[in-house]
Amino acid sequence: MPKIAVASQNFRTVTGHAGKTRRFLVYRVEPGDEPEEIDRLDLPKEMSFHELHDASPHPLDGVQVLIVGSCGEGFVRRLARRGIEVVATAETDPLRAIRDYLAGTLKPPQPQVQGPHPGDLGES
Repeated sequence: MPKIAVASQNFRTVTGHAGKTRRFLVYRVEPGDEPEEIDRLDLPKEMSFHELHDASPHPLDGVQVLIVGSCGEGFVRRLARRGIEVVATAETDPLRAIRDYLAGTLKPPQPQVQGPHPGDLGES
């Protein structure tokens, strides 16, 4: 049974900062069927991927795909070692994000806009 998890701190929307996220919606996906929510994970802080060591088991082990609002490349690599594909998106609706992922039409995340750093504008 293929599974897709969605990072969702409020259990309603796709959220970012995936490494620190502790709440996830877990869905079973079968070809031709609507995604079915099968679990809601509300994990303690030490089970966030930011805090967890790579070799430690995690409740998301066995999930094939994790949809997030934002994450870094290190997070993507860490989860790839667990066999989990991480996909970031601008879509905020969990079910729409899963449907769009399955259809190959998932919106990419918005580019991160950062303010200038000292020296960028000729400042010292």
